[in-house]
Amino acid sequence: MLAAPNRLTDADTFRAATRSGRRAGSRTVVTHLLVGGSSGAPRVGFVVSKAVGNAVVRNRVKRRLRHLTRERLGLLPGSAVLVVRALPAADEVSVADLGADLDRCLARCLDRALT
Repeated sequence: MLAAPNRLTDADTFRAATRSGRRAGSRTVVTHLLVGGSSGAPRVGFVVSKAVGNAVVRNRVKRRLRHLTRERLGLLPGSAVLVVRALPAADEVSVADLGADLDRCLARCLDRALT
């Protein structure tokens, strides 16, 4: 579970991150990173559509992604907003492979956002 200050619940910020944030994709996830704007702790939101699977599958993917992003919060700048969108292949891979894809996408987004 993510701590309350790290949860992204505001629809406007969600929309801003997906529309104007830096994007990087892999086979299992797409990340959108928006740096700047507000101050405070980095916030993370998730998008897991019905294309990923039924409710049980979607919740399992969300739990895995929450756990993986919680471990990587220290990599994000203080004012960052990260949106992680799961693709249908996210349920078919192991947690280690999902984490590797998330690391790769996050590194690309951070390189683009901070340069």
